[in-house]
Amino acid sequence: MPESPTYRERILELVEPAVEAEGLEVVDLECLRMKTRWLVRIFIDKEGGASLEDCTAVSHQIGDLLNVHDLPPGPYTLEVSTPGLDRPLTRDKDFEKYRGARVRIRTREPIEGSRNFLGTYVDYSTEGGRRIVTVDVDGRSVRIDRDNIQKANLEYEITGIGRKAKG
Repeated sequence: MPESPTYRERILELVEPAVEAEGLEVVDLECLRMKTRWLVRIFIDKEGGASLEDCTAVSHQIGDLLNVHDLPPGPYTLEVSTPGLDRPLTRDKDFEKYRGARVRIRTREPIEGSRNFLGTYVDYSTEGGRRIVTVDVDGRSVRIDRDNIQKANLEYEITGIGRKAKG
């Protein structure tokens, strides 16, 4: 089901100050129209990681805000969670923060015949008004226009028995 940018933007504008007042940040927000109700999914985080208690407190505040402002209109399900080890990179500040991390990027249009890239995130720069993400993929430097990125996530490695997030 397609995402409604209007409701997403309005909800983000409404909840972001409340989340930030709790010392957290909104990593991503989805507002999806399902068959019988809306699904509002919010990912929050903070330095050192958000806790279950953080998610619960923010969920109550956001639920109250959404109800008062009737956003989205009609019944909805609210999910508040952390982004997990494969944290999405959605904002400029995410790209600036995670230089040197392993990333998985999917592009809208192919670059050199491929739309999927897994490598080390090297740089985020502006050239001629365009934002460029540079990724080292097996020793090869791939430059990706930020507007061509459909999805970007941190990639974790499995080491020994547990998982280790790179970055």
